[in-house]
Amino acid sequence: MSKIGKRTILLLMALPIGFNVMAQETKKPTLEELIPGGESYLYAENLYGLQWWGDECMKPGVDTLYSIQPKTGKETMVITREQINKVLAENEAGKLSHLYSIRFPWADKPQMLFTVAGKFITYDFKNNRIVSTLKLREKANNEDYCAANGNVAYTIGNNLYVNEQAVTNEPEGIVCGQSVHRNEFGINKGTFWSPKGSLLAFYRMDESMVTQYPLVDITARVGKVNNVRYPMAGMTSHKVQVGIYNPATGKSIYLNTGDPTDRYFTNISWSPDEKSLYLIEVNRDQNHAKLCQYNAETGNLIEVLYEETHPKYVEPQNSIVFLPWDATKFIYQSQRDGYNHLYLFDTRTKTYPEIHSSATGGTYQQYYKVRQLTKGNWLVKDILGFNAKRKEIIFTAIEGLKSGHFAVNVSNGKISQPFSSCQESEHSGILNASGTYLIDRYSTKDQTRTINLVDTKSFKETANLLTAKSPYEGYQMPSIETGSIKAADGITDLHYRLMKPADFDPNKKYPVIVYVYGGPHAQCVTGGWQNGARGWDTYMANKGYIMFTIDNRGSSNRGLEFENATFRHLGIEEGKDQVKGVEYLKSLPYVDGERIGVHGWSFGGHMTTALLLRYPEIFKIGVAGGPVIDWGYYEIMYGERYMDTPESNPEGYKECNLKNFAGQLKGHLLIIHDDHDDTCVPQHTLSFMKACVDARTYPDLFIYPCHKHNVSGRDRVHLHEKITRYFEQNL
Repeated sequence: MSKIGKRTILLLMALPIGFNVMAQETKKPTLEELIPGGESYLYAENLYGLQWWGDECMKPGVDTLYSIQPKTGKETMVITREQINKVLAENEAGKLSHLYSIRFPWADKPQMLFTVAGKFITYDFKNNRIVSTLKLREKANNEDYCAANGNVAYTIGNNLYVNEQAVTNEPEGIVCGQSVHRNEFGINKGTFWSPKGSLLAFYRMDESMVTQYPLVDITARVGKVNNVRYPMAGMTSHKVQVGIYNPATGKSIYLNTGDPTDRYFTNISWSPDEKSLYLIEVNRDQNHAKLCQYNAETGNLIEVLYEETHPKYVEPQNSIVFLPWDATKFIYQSQRDGYNHLYLFDTRTKTYPEIHSSATGGTYQQYYKVRQLTKGNWLVKDILGFNAKRKEIIFTAIEGLKSGHFAVNVSNGKISQPFSSCQESEHSGILNASGTYLIDRYSTKDQTRTINLVDTKSFKETANLLTAKSPYEGYQMPSIETGSIKAADGITDLHYRLMKPADFDPNKKYPVIVYVYGGPHAQCVTGGWQNGARGWDTYMANKGYIMFTIDNRGSSNRGLEFENATFRHLGIEEGKDQVKGVEYLKSLPYVDGERIGVHGWSFGGHMTTALLLRYPEIFKIGVAGGPVIDWGYYEIMYGERYMDTPESNPEGYKECNLKNFAGQLKGHLLIIHDDHDDTCVPQHTLSFMKACVDARTYPDLFIYPCHKHNVSGRDRVHLHEKITRYFEQNL
């Protein structure tokens, strides 16, 4: 054989190997793998249903329940699904398909709780037997089980039930036992059992006077109108009362709050002796909050314990929590010094109610002795519980991209560790009954999920339950950088995240997509997994885009001044900060400043549309999902907190109404809206389209039928393919 022939054979033999290596190196995750709802969605390993039975950690699986000793990490099998199902079958009580949903409400009894076939079953896992069964009526929702007495509160339609007993009998337009005030002020439920289960507080919301907004169900041959009660800014709002039901007598009373018109009742909690009900009342202007105590027997107001005002807004998010070792003291959370912190109230010591000026420009009046327990330019995120023996409160806190768990001693105010000891991360925790150990779930930029058992004395790991591998191992992934730039005020630091393609070439010029949210109660750039980047960000970076996100002023977890800088003109200061981000991008030699696009949903949809209209020379293309176009069309509680009413802030509403700028559209804008959106109603998008027709500008429109305020399930992949194609075609 000639030398040439040998070389050819050797080359041909080598090619497939080379091709395979190259294929492995350039394998990129698809939308089906990156987007929830995808057929091959990639997600990190997890442990579901981890919780405490007293001080013992319980780890359920599909088929087996294990207990874990927190000090040693030793696992012991407790019971199997097969054993439970055998007993359930013998009692014709149904069948469990997995053990993830079981609960352990009783720290002092070897019993667990689960639901099967519409029944609440209490099960003795030591003796392998059913303790009790409670069947609910059909179509039960919003179930609230009381471990103290075994009763269940729930709703059917718009009425409240306890066990088989109807508590209310209201007509359409009045809703009982459900969340009110459109889930603002930290409200996420409508029923509240007292500590011993003797009484049940519940919301009653009369929204019969609220304008009905029509949404059309297109699945019927003749489209059917589905009306939702939707109070828009400046319009008539619903009226809320707080009831107290006594299961022993079957009777209910309502708190004597007076006329509930234009008042919000939030953050309901009980006194340990069940004699008093506490709530925080907020006026419609949302600039005055009052902590009120009511008599649970008569419904009469006992007293106001604390008042707080602010020239912009106050936004209580958390109920008071009594100390388990001292029923005369409770914890109140406030942002009065600029960050959400813990304050200890002593109800034994009254003080003269002088009006004090707060650090944020507001005022406060306290009628009892109060001591601030936590302080600093960081904020308390969650109270996890207490260690009664050490007189400590265990909590999670956050500062920028850092977070961690801490303990503060109620007696001396000493905090377990300085915040500087924390790393960039995202933490959440579940505390055991005695407050000695917690289940710590966290992620970092490079670690997708870690679950440890942690000693709350040292906050050091005692047992590692899971260190999950990246679901993207073996895939080509973009690089991620974080940093900070100055906001448009020239003072405030803003955190950004920048993603580059894996095969990044510094000598090339890349187009940029800015992903934006920008509104309150959201932080896009975090210290957690991939710094908070989403699957679609990864997908587009892999396709050759620089992906950029910045948390402008107005977003969350940076303190009150940072958030309320946008008051009465939503989208304006936020847009200026986003432009500062683009200025930074343009300073980078590898960024093509002529090809910059933007995408966001909800508040981010407003921002996307606003950026294209206000800065057409910068942003060439945008995809806005479920956008707020006119804040006058948005709901009262959220809208009026940040914008006041259209009557009191006409200039702000005019300045922020994007229909007024429809004629300034020059680039490509795709608006996507869901036809059943009851959060940001379709009127926003449709009215903007009309404004563009009148102004002779030409946006694009896509509707997702049968979805609400976002596209979920299998259709979510279609959504992101649609967004991708629009950028590919136009950027």
